[in-house]
Amino acid sequence: MNEINILVIEGTKRVKRESIKVARLIEKIGQEIDGVTVKFADPNDFNLEGDGNDPEGKDAKYTELTKWADGFFIVVPEYNHSFPGTLKRLLDSELATYNHKPVAFAGVSSGAFGGVRAIEALATAVRELGLVVLGFDVQVPRVQEAFNKDGSAKDPMLVAKIGQVYNELLWFARILKDARAKLD
Repeated sequence: MNEINILVIEGTKRVKRESIKVARLIEKIGQEIDGVTVKFADPNDFNLEGDGNDPEGKDAKYTELTKWADGFFIVVPEYNHSFPGTLKRLLDSELATYNHKPVAFAGVSSGAFGGVRAIEALATAVRELGLVVLGFDVQVPRVQEAFNKDGSAKDPMLVAKIGQVYNELLWFARILKDARAKLD
């Protein structure tokens, strides 16, 4: 079976971001799957401010990660019923490197709905980028209460749900990787 590369993307730069706990859990779970290599993308690690370092407003490190990835697992915190501008800027910095690759979402919120509105808003935007949006996602409501001090999930169902979404993401990633190879 072909090795599959998954890029886990944290969706915000906020200092007190609770979503980082979800992103790190998704990274850890992915690293435990045979035949899968996971890398982590934190928007704090990229320069996308359009300061003239690159005329197209790209960061070469992020470009290489998106080229490498066969699929994406994006952690999207819900801000005002939508997703963070930081995530939009990061995603918009690339286009061709996303084409025909699957994306899964983990919605995060401090309230009861687990980021479902953020996922709904982001799904439309990433389809325009050429990503294939899965019909399954993860929701983490009341994220501030969802983790133990050591970073482990309090509810084992969260780990199970992430595993289920990974199964779907990897299924699509394998099919689309093979299809892209036939087009090259």
